[in-house]
Amino acid sequence: MIPVILSGGSGTRLWPLSRGQYPKQFLPLVSEHTMVQETLLRLSGLTGLNAPIAVCNENHRFMMAEQLLEIGAVPAAIILEPVGKNTAPAVAIAALSAQSEDNVLLVLPADHVIAHIEPFQAAVKQAELLAKQGYLVTFGIVPTHPETGYGYIMKDSERIGNAFKVAAFVEKPDLATAKNYLKSGDYLWNSGMFAFTAGSFLKELEKFNPEMLTICKKALGSAKTDLDFVRLDRAVFSTCPADSIDYAVMEKTDKAAVIPLDAGWNDVGSWSALWDVTEKDASGNAITGDVLTVDTKNSYIFSENKLVTVIGAEDLVVIETKDAVMVAPKNRVQEVKEIVDQLKKQSRPEAQVHRKAYRPWGHYDSVDSGDRHQTKRIVVKPGAKLSLQKHHHRAEHWVVVKGTALVTRGEEQILLTENESTYIPLGTVHRLENPGVIPLEIVEVQSGSYLGEDDIVRFGDNYGRI
Repeated sequence: MIPVILSGGSGTRLWPLSRGQYPKQFLPLVSEHTMVQETLLRLSGLTGLNAPIAVCNENHRFMMAEQLLEIGAVPAAIILEPVGKNTAPAVAIAALSAQSEDNVLLVLPADHVIAHIEPFQAAVKQAELLAKQGYLVTFGIVPTHPETGYGYIMKDSERIGNAFKVAAFVEKPDLATAKNYLKSGDYLWNSGMFAFTAGSFLKELEKFNPEMLTICKKALGSAKTDLDFVRLDRAVFSTCPADSIDYAVMEKTDKAAVIPLDAGWNDVGSWSALWDVTEKDASGNAITGDVLTVDTKNSYIFSENKLVTVIGAEDLVVIETKDAVMVAPKNRVQEVKEIVDQLKKQSRPEAQVHRKAYRPWGHYDSVDSGDRHQTKRIVVKPGAKLSLQKHHHRAEHWVVVKGTALVTRGEEQILLTENESTYIPLGTVHRLENPGVIPLEIVEVQSGSYLGEDDIVRFGDNYGRI
């Protein structure tokens, strides 16, 4: 069985913590591990697992690789989507990448919470057996309340062991319909998790959407391998129809089966959902960071950087990051997407990036900026190096705070240690690297007429960036 990790989401409903370039699946929201890591860690102990296949946005490739490395997971492939095309093409590419059509693919979105591992793993084992019999299996969550934010799966009366044939997939209902679904006992929440053999899925996809399969084959056939990544052909993949697994295959096939799953599942699709799955204090508050409260109840309060104080509030969400603050009633957190839409329309960076930006070599934090100047704190991992580059519009001053820096400046190389500095004139080819065994920390002061991140001409790069 091959775990297939789908990591294409942007998580806008968890803004300002989740952003376009650093979405929720790469954040440690409910434990010390990120959601991507938890997705694989909850499979620990299952026998017969092959190396996972991850499918992710091209912009997230280094975060995916690093987070898998942190938990000792060596992927069979990290497949990069140049454009998002929903889940069906992503799974088709993974199926085409499997070593054998007989391999069972366990398709798992990277941003789910599952509280109870034992019943989840039992359901996975059952799904594997059904998949080997030719079924396309989905996991239906036993509903706990009349939820209007999920699609539903109607069970057929025909049983297959502890599973059921699927009678129908239904769209998100209104509240009255959701109450009827819950009362009937015939409906399950659609989790978006699946299990089937690579061959079974591809055969059904060819039957119901042959154009999608043909384009996926072409995109993978002309893909390029770059470090640990498989880069799909952008020109080809861009022409692929965008569709979910449900619409492309599951709603049409007569081989769909559903396994009821009661394992504390949550897709953490909003701040209120995150409050549901987070440990709370005696007043029902879920608190992270430097927070003080007075007469505050049933609230989610997150502080990344500053002291946050809340007085006399109930059912409130308060999120503070280094560059944004969001406050909303818990019953209106779905409207966060409207804020993100406004930020995008205004081309504001807060929609896409944090003040602290991660790179394959480490990270930087933009601590100050103004007219013609910007200050960053840069951390470079041991053995890592930035690209050999130059800038047309800015000069840079570097001061080493911790560790050792090897600086290329034009034709010369300079070794700097703590409290030493150098100056990179405008237009000078330069590179920063860490030859040591501890993280290198420097303060960079930029000065010039334009300080944007796109003022970089790269001459050499270890990470395949253009």
